[in-house]
Amino acid sequence: MREAGSRRRAGGRAARLAERQARVDGGAVRPGLAGGAYRPLTESDMTAIYETALDLLEDIGMASAIPTFVEVVTAAGGRVDEHGRLRYPRSVVERAVETAAGGFTWHALDESKSLDVSADKVYFGTGGAALSVLDHETSRFRDSTLADLHDISRLYDTLEHLHFFVRPVVARELDDPYLLDINTVYATVAGTTKPVGSAYFSAEAVTDSVEMFDHILGRPGRFAERPFLLANNTFVVPPLRFAEESAEVLVAQVLAGMPVCLLSAGQAGATSPAALAGSLTQALAECLAGLTTVNLLAPGHPCVMGLWPFVSDLRTGAMSGGSGEEAVMNAAAAQLANWLGLPSGVAAGMSDSKLPDMQAGHEKALTVSLAGQAGANLVYESAGMLASILAFSLEAMVVDNDMLGAINRSIRGIEVTAETLSGEVIRQVVDGPGHFLGNDQTLALMQSEYTYPRVGDRLSPDDWIDAGAATAVDRANDYVVAALAEHHPAHIPPAVDAAIRDRFDIRLER
Repeated sequence: MREAGSRRRAGGRAARLAERQARVDGGAVRPGLAGGAYRPLTESDMTAIYETALDLLEDIGMASAIPTFVEVVTAAGGRVDEHGRLRYPRSVVERAVETAAGGFTWHALDESKSLDVSADKVYFGTGGAALSVLDHETSRFRDSTLADLHDISRLYDTLEHLHFFVRPVVARELDDPYLLDINTVYATVAGTTKPVGSAYFSAEAVTDSVEMFDHILGRPGRFAERPFLLANNTFVVPPLRFAEESAEVLVAQVLAGMPVCLLSAGQAGATSPAALAGSLTQALAECLAGLTTVNLLAPGHPCVMGLWPFVSDLRTGAMSGGSGEEAVMNAAAAQLANWLGLPSGVAAGMSDSKLPDMQAGHEKALTVSLAGQAGANLVYESAGMLASILAFSLEAMVVDNDMLGAINRSIRGIEVTAETLSGEVIRQVVDGPGHFLGNDQTLALMQSEYTYPRVGDRLSPDDWIDAGAATAVDRANDYVVAALAEHHPAHIPPAVDAAIRDRFDIRLER
């Protein structure tokens, strides 16, 4: 095992909207800034968690292993015990950790937006499976639809501090798993040219969606060369049991060359230990079982260690996605995966509030900040989620975009150089005007050193009242309405779209 911190591999509304889309903070923040400053676990803590996870896989193993998993693990030296549990020898797991991909490129349809998922580079995105949306026209909750998913994707495409888009809502009108999968990935991909992700219920849909992606990329086999969709796969039912249907889907994803996020989502006090260290240990063991099996199927296949240890309010048993415990658990999960030299993905930003209010603000800021500061490669759920991931709000996603810019600025930190120490600039101001407002350094650093919110307010109280006394959510709603009216990505050519619709039962209107 490596030392701590080591790595195994080195004119009108349309014009205003266009200006907003084009605006980037001049280099003050960018995707992939290095985190890792926050370390909730010590070296000995991580060693103890890792060693215990290895013991669990060797001494207890995983239940409900599908035949493919049994075949590859037993061929490598594992065994099925008298209780039908698949045991993973310590040496097999350790070898898988050593041979697994330490990083990979998450491609995008626009290659300039691709992400280098490695080391402690931090990216923010969406995720989840919310069943309802807070409607931006009525301010009421309703079932989420396929059209909602596409609208969220289009809106996300305009927000500069969101780096990847993973399906955040379920199209409730589609009951058939295959039809749901195919339409979900289509609605997702049609809305943005950034890296995308989804979850699958059907192994057949995995294969067929790759055919769809090859259509979009121009020729058969192209997706395997440039995989731009990363699949979330909740392949376990904690504690220490494979989810058999998801495991079959995982095999299909690996064979298709599709990067995967291996998700373990135990809930502390319910499906994982109430002790936070124990919950982390179980999640690590489950993800190591998935990582080992995938690497026996296809050595070096791109995988994200998706330790998503959820927390319960032990008074009621309800999930507590915005708690301080959730914040520190996500940070520790990222730290563990990075310590092993493996790509990390966590879920942060899952406010328990039902509205984009002050509770949502403090819960999101806390959980996402700690995950980013810990160096989580992929911070899922970081924008838009409400009601402990049961609901999604477009206005919340816009407000959260401001939050993510600020958090990313905190991750960047402060660069101390002879120039930024500003000794000569201070002398000039002391001997001259007595303030720095018109200084060349001030003007030069306005964009490269500072971030600015889209909908956050910085006016004085009197100026704010004169401007209409709008809240951040009011301004976010204005932005949502403009973006949905005017931002219609057209990166899928009409002829290609027609071919896809001839081949698949696409329910989203043209």
